[in-house]
Amino acid sequence: MNAKIDPVARTAGMVREKLGTDSTGHDWWHTYRVWHMSVRIAMEERQGDLCVVQLAALLHDVEDWKFTGDELSGYRFALEWLSKIGVDPDRRAKIAEIVRDLSFKGARVREPKLPIEGQIVQDADRLDALGAIGIARCFATGGYLNRPIYDPAESPVLHSDPGAYRASKSSSIMHFYEKLLLLKDRLHTETARKIAERRHRFMEEFIDRFFSEWNMEPDINLMVIKGQDEV
Repeated sequence: MNAKIDPVARTAGMVREKLGTDSTGHDWWHTYRVWHMSVRIAMEERQGDLCVVQLAALLHDVEDWKFTGDELSGYRFALEWLSKIGVDPDRRAKIAEIVRDLSFKGARVREPKLPIEGQIVQDADRLDALGAIGIARCFATGGYLNRPIYDPAESPVLHSDPGAYRASKSSSIMHFYEKLLLLKDRLHTETARKIAERRHRFMEEFIDRFFSEWNMEPDINLMVIKGQDEV
């Protein structure tokens, strides 16, 4: 198919232009990784309409509800764009519904049942919230939203309402407990679960190291003090 009329190529170009300067961690390169991971999962699992998978992956963070404040903004944008580029009505509806229902909206918020294509894209999106890139994205988003790195007075909140989750001002470290460390057990595909294991362990190691440094590594400090006393 000619790339000039290929809906995937056209959508990729539009999204790259739209999200190219994003600084929230939901930029073009996040979308690019989700897109390619979605294709990988679909191919390894041998499931899903690859056109639907790719277009849903590309559109999943355009008009993101976390920043627009409107849970249907991405859904409407997807419908309008897909109609504009001539995607057939059945695929158009499925893709827009995946975009609407994909996001994590609170630890205790009931998640809609997704078609296999949506499960694949959701897994790819959640994998990008894990590991080293997930950590980097967490602090990028936290900085953008003026959230502190950590506040020792906080405790995690497992939100049961999307509005409360979006309005939360908890620190970036709390976000690990309120979302990131929960994702490994919420994946759909075996391919994603295997990839997630190592990324999840890395985040646990990071959190352990963070609190060790936050508490000024008492064992190391005692060794330094002892050494100074002996001099």
